[in-house]
Amino acid sequence: MKKDSAISSLAVVAAIVIIFAIAVLPCAQAQQIAGPNRPSEVPEGYVITPFGYFHPSCVRGVASGDTVMADGRVDHQDGAVDAQVPVCSYPHYTARGEMVTAGAEPPTIGHSWIEDGATTTTSSYGKLTATWPVPSAPTTDHKQTVYLFPGLVDLQTDATIIQPVLGWNAFFGKVWSIASWNCCPQGTANYSTPVQVNAGDTIYGLIKFTCKAGAQSCATWNITTTDKTTKQKTILKKTPSEDQTFNWAQSGALEVYEIVQCSDYPPENATTFSKVALFDYNLKKIANPGWAFTDYYDGLDPQCNYGGQISTTRTTLNY
Repeated sequence: MKKDSAISSLAVVAAIVIIFAIAVLPCAQAQQIAGPNRPSEVPEGYVITPFGYFHPSCVRGVASGDTVMADGRVDHQDGAVDAQVPVCSYPHYTARGEMVTAGAEPPTIGHSWIEDGATTTTSSYGKLTATWPVPSAPTTDHKQTVYLFPGLVDLQTDATIIQPVLGWNAFFGKVWSIASWNCCPQGTANYSTPVQVNAGDTIYGLIKFTCKAGAQSCATWNITTTDKTTKQKTILKKTPSEDQTFNWAQSGALEVYEIVQCSDYPPENATTFSKVALFDYNLKKIANPGWAFTDYYDGLDPQCNYGGQISTTRTTLNY
């Protein structure tokens, strides 16, 4: 074989290897990898999610049209069903570096939240909607991640949460993006196909059960995150509730990772969730949900003029 031919053959083989590696690379690799400002307890190579630091193998992208079954397997739109149930065999870590043993309940949501508007019910909710803007990029870069979202949780377990999420430095690097999330069937955090969005765009989040009106506990939910400006959307379809009853609602929440200084936040210094609408399990709109501001920022460093203002249909979070 001639030298030039050998080099060409090696180049082809190398290209095939690279293409194969990209094809099998877990979706979680597109997320932000924990940076130098992560807690020292968090191992290198972990990724940031709206539920804490996870090993990449415990975070999974779910394509549009696919559904996650109750046992954690994916039912693909082409009719194929995953052969094996996913098992997360690595611990998770909270934003403060507290370890959560593999297979145990996910960390409680307050571990990484700064503030939110929230309300509860003695029965359950069936639908939640909200609209909020995409802020400008932060003026400083410490590899921080910022999440803004409404959500539904089971108050009794404080473990599973379903949410349409806007994130800075969450996917694609130092840009804003949207994705719909469910944490965590079989210990795995699932997210829909992420979509990059731009500062000034308007985001619309929708969480709704798939059952008929009147179901107090529904097995599956649709979570849709839409950029109303560009008309792009990303959907987590029929995602399982894991026998949760969603009786704790968030009209808007701020969650952050690896904030070093206050300029790591967007320069607007506040985000307002508007046109917030909460529905009971009969899918009747609740006229006055009783939203209340909750802070989780006591003792955190830095302190960045946190606070909030809430009305029936608006929640403003200051930072």
